[in-house]
Amino acid sequence: MHFLLSGLQIVMIDLLLAGDNALVIALAVRGLPARERRIGIACGAGGAVALRVALTAIAARLLDIPFLKLAGGLFVLWIAIKVLIDASSHDDDGPAPGRLWQAIRYIVVADITMSVDNILAIAGASRGSFWLILFGLALSIPFVVFSSHLLSSLMDRWPVLIYLGAGLLGQVGGEMILTDPWLVSVWNPGELARHAVEAGLALAIIAIGRWLAVQHRRNLI
Repeated sequence: MHFLLSGLQIVMIDLLLAGDNALVIALAVRGLPARERRIGIACGAGGAVALRVALTAIAARLLDIPFLKLAGGLFVLWIAIKVLIDASSHDDDGPAPGRLWQAIRYIVVADITMSVDNILAIAGASRGSFWLILFGLALSIPFVVFSSHLLSSLMDRWPVLIYLGAGLLGQVGGEMILTDPWLVSVWNPGELARHAVEAGLALAIIAIGRWLAVQHRRNLI
């Protein structure tokens, strides 16, 4: 009974925490042709989950490493801006050589930096059972893959969702940066200040990405 309850807890954790990772994947592969998009989603999600399995044993310690979440948050912010620039050019430029592998690298690195909290939640719910940990991490693959396909299809239909997604990544990156152990020791912002910074970063990402996209288009003319 405890095993089954732990398994149900892990399913709920996967459902609740798959959104951010699916958003990164959907934005990273949006500029790819349909076939490469499917490959990128599958390879990126699979590679990220494989690394999660390897990192589960040391996940708790990773949260205490100064500058790790800070670097991960900055990387997520960079992905958000890069996505907006790519969105303004891929329709005209066509698929760029090597973009598939670039998207897979983005997915794996961003997923790992964003997923330490997810790994800890699954490890806690598993109560030390290796098979439950493996079950939880493996189960996250279909959740993330399905969500990524759905989000990327919606972005094709309504491109404005790209800006919304980039803004959400700005909020996620801000949250990672503000919870980095080094920054907490230096500043330790209150809840109101943290929400204000995250909202400001979300809006800034959209504004900067839009401006850079316009500049990029002008350079192509």
